[in-house]
Amino acid sequence: MDETSEEGAQRVAAALHELTTGLVRHIMSTWQGMSLTTAATLSKLGREGPVRLTTLAAAEGVTQPSMTVLVQRLEAQGLASRVSDPEDGRVRLVAITDAGRELLAEHRRAGDVRLAELLARLPEHDVQVLGVAVHTVMPIIRRMLGTDPRTAVKDGGGPPAV
Repeated sequence: MDETSEEGAQRVAAALHELTTGLVRHIMSTWQGMSLTTAATLSKLGREGPVRLTTLAAAEGVTQPSMTVLVQRLEAQGLASRVSDPEDGRVRLVAITDAGRELLAEHRRAGDVRLAELLARLPEHDVQVLGVAVHTVMPIIRRMLGTDPRTAVKDGGGPPAV
């Protein structure tokens, strides 16, 4: 029996879900007490620059009061700060600090080391196959997520708020 394109897409989706959750769990184990929401919030601030608190809450799928508490904690740790919106001085935006950028960089380096340790356990041929697969799939994933401005999938609204 032939597989429909919808069934094929569901199989790919399930495999991608297994891949990403496994890797995220493995990498996040190096983040010592930082929640996924906190890490994602800092990453968003690092990638996109200062944003409104309501935008952060919507992007992370949490309530505004929950995001307020998270941002206050980040401010207390010196990882984020509030800045004036250059377009509307009445509005305050949340921005990552230099300390927040450095913490993100440290965590990314630690995650890279963890993944390199896993790869080192594999036969060289498997590492080469993974390298080819990653080289092939990354441009597709970036287009799918809208994170490559040169080739983003056009849906009328730009990249999704992830």
